[in-house]
Amino acid sequence: MSNASSFTVTVADWATWGTKLAQVRETVFVGEQGVPAAIEADGLDGDSARCLHVAALDADQNVIGTARLLLDKPLPRIGRMAVLKKHRRTGVGAALLELLCDEAARRGNARVTLHAQTHASGFYYHHGFLSHEAEFFEAGIPHQEMRRELRPGT
Repeated sequence: MSNASSFTVTVADWATWGTKLAQVRETVFVGEQGVPAAIEADGLDGDSARCLHVAALDADQNVIGTARLLLDKPLPRIGRMAVLKKHRRTGVGAALLELLCDEAARRGNARVTLHAQTHASGFYYHHGFLSHEAEFFEAGIPHQEMRRELRPGT
């Protein structure tokens, strides 16, 4: 578990935390961004061999942010990063991202990838991710594939 001001980030088991993580994702992706619920809930979350979830918790242990790492891709892929609106720009997203990168490196991965919404690519660039490939649309939203080099085993 890592501390950062008034929140903590931790690896979160889907069986225990899934309902609360899904609520945050639904609020952000479906409610705010208009992503169809059927696309957001892709059926991969409950498979712990394929997905590693992280959660940001406020001082009252409420889930305020979440993200996941898909482990079964040629490169592990970070996705489904969602932070509740009132907690954005407070370091929550950065802490979630760093925890997932640390977990990927700990598992021996030399790099990690993600599909950044284009408007957020500067955030990921600031955290060491570089753009690859042309812009594309996912769930009707422009995205950019980005990658970051890691130090495996750290």
